[in-house]
Amino acid sequence: MAKPRVYKTEAIVLKRSNLGEADKILVIYTPNLGKIRAVAKGVRRSKSKLGGNVETLIHSSMMLAQGRNLDIITQSQTIDSFLPLRSDLWRTSCALYTAELVDRFTEEHIENYPVYRLLLDTIKNIIEEEDVNRLLRHFEIRLLGYLGYKPELKTCIHCKKALEPVENYFSASGGGTLCPACRLAEPAVRPLSLNALKVMRLLQQSSYQQASRVKLNEGLSKELEAIMRSYITYILEREVKSVQFLDELRRPQNYQS
Repeated sequence: MAKPRVYKTEAIVLKRSNLGEADKILVIYTPNLGKIRAVAKGVRRSKSKLGGNVETLIHSSMMLAQGRNLDIITQSQTIDSFLPLRSDLWRTSCALYTAELVDRFTEEHIENYPVYRLLLDTIKNIIEEEDVNRLLRHFEIRLLGYLGYKPELKTCIHCKKALEPVENYFSASGGGTLCPACRLAEPAVRPLSLNALKVMRLLQQSSYQQASRVKLNEGLSKELEAIMRSYITYILEREVKSVQFLDELRRPQNYQS
């Protein structure tokens, strides 16, 4: 069924860019319409009624009208501005990373409610979660699953045998794990410790409330991040822009974990 000429939707603002002298193009993610690029007319003027209701990382209720090329945001009312994020550069940057991943991995006008719910819940959790890195790993692996890139973590992708409880290997190009005997079957693999494999399986299968009970030491946290980053980079065929800024913030002189 075609959407009406004027329609209302909840939306999370993924990013914004300037258009002309006073307008902005917004990329928003909605529960039932997927990703939409839309114009917020006059939003850069000081008297604009849209104003802060269409900032990046705002959860809003929007009214849109179909346009010739891009739909037009005619009204927007903030549901949640996630205000505590605004005073914490690290957590804001982590939330922007989740928004960038959703933008990079999704096409326009393809409904995926689980992705919308995952993004919204993750941004809320970023505000209060002590171990944000663990939260990001959960977000990454669940997002990939919802979008058809679920990594194989139970059997060897080459010989199809169940993995033994030993150090195995992860192949970004193969989309999953390799047993020690098959580690040369793919061109580039990473060692995958038994603990990392267990955590990845848990993150893949569990809600974050369940997964958050697992404590990660620094070494395990870095191993999981490296594996997920290699997989995401392989799929996208490029680095995620916000990753570099997160790395910079984590330098000892800039951020204390």
